[in-house]
Amino acid sequence: MITVCGELVIDLIPSGAPEPGQAPQYTAFPGGNALNVAVAAARLGVVSSLMARVGPGPFGALLRGHAARNGVRTDAMLPAAEPVSLAVVELAEDGSADYSFHTVGAADWQWTAEELERAWPADTRIVHIGSISSWTPPGSAAIADLVARVRADGTALVSFDPNVRPGLIADADAVRAQVDRLRRTADVVKVSAEDLEWLDPGADLDATALRWAAEGPSLVVVTDGGGTLRAARPDGTLLHRQPPSVTVVDTVGAGDSLAAGLFAGLARTGVLTSAALRELPEPELAALLDDAALVAALACTKAGANPPTLAELETARAR
Repeated sequence: MITVCGELVIDLIPSGAPEPGQAPQYTAFPGGNALNVAVAAARLGVVSSLMARVGPGPFGALLRGHAARNGVRTDAMLPAAEPVSLAVVELAEDGSADYSFHTVGAADWQWTAEELERAWPADTRIVHIGSISSWTPPGSAAIADLVARVRADGTALVSFDPNVRPGLIADADAVRAQVDRLRRTADVVKVSAEDLEWLDPGADLDATALRWAAEGPSLVVVTDGGGTLRAARPDGTLLHRQPPSVTVVDTVGAGDSLAAGLFAGLARTGVLTSAALRELPEPELAALLDDAALVAALACTKAGANPPTLAELETARAR
C-alpha cells in the first residue's frame, strides 16, 4: 500500500494558441503532486491511498472523482471548507511547463495533527510527501512530525520530493530549513536539478546527490528533465541512467510519474524497508530506475498529468 499525502491542484492548461485578439482558452485538468503520484501508482497496479484536504464545489468533486475513477482509495480524502488550489500553466515550445499558482487560503496547507492521525491508513508500507504542502505552514509542521514518527517506527518507507515552487515562497530560509529536515528524515529522496539549483545555487549534481545520500536516506534520485538520471546510495555508489527519448506533448506530472514508477517497482519486488533498499543489488536498482524513467517519459507523450497504465508500460518496455 502506497499512501501519498499532499496537495490537490486544478491545472488550467492552454487549449492551443489563441486567435489574434482573442483571450486564451484553458482546459481544467486534475493535478497536484499528491494526486498525480497516487493516480500514477494506481494505474501501475499498486494499491494507492490519497491523504488530502478537498475543497468544496465542482473542482473538489472533479479531484475526488478523478482519484476514484483511477482506482485510488479515497477514504483519507477529508472534506475541507477552504478552496481548491489552482495553477495556470504556461507551455514552452518544447512542452516544458511553467506555473502560476493561486493558493491563498487554500485547503491543502491547513493540516492538523489530529486530521493526519484520523486519516492515516494503517496498512501503509510506502508514504510519499512533498511539494507545496510539505513546506507551507501551518500544515507542513504536522506532516513533518508524522513522517518522522513513521521513519522512527520503521513501519513504512518514507519518500520526499521537495518540488520547490519559488513563486509561492515568502521565507526562503524557512523553506530551505524544512527541506533539509525532511530530506534527512526520508528513506527515498527524489529531487530535480531545477530544485537543487534553487536550494543550493551552483551545486554539482553528482556531489550533492552523494552528500545527501550520506546524510540519512537510503536512496537519492536526481532528475534533470530528459538528461541523465542520477541515483546515489549511502555507500558512495552513484548510478547514471539515460531516460528514453520520446516526442513530448508536455512535461506536466512527469516527475510525479517517475516517483510512482519507482514506488511501484519497490512494491513489486518487496523492497519495503530501509535496510532492504540499502541492500538491493545495483543491477536490480538500475532496472527499477529505468522502469521509473520510462513511466515518466510515457507521461510526457500525453497532455496534462496523464501517466501510463501497467499494460502501456509493459508494451513500451517490450518495445
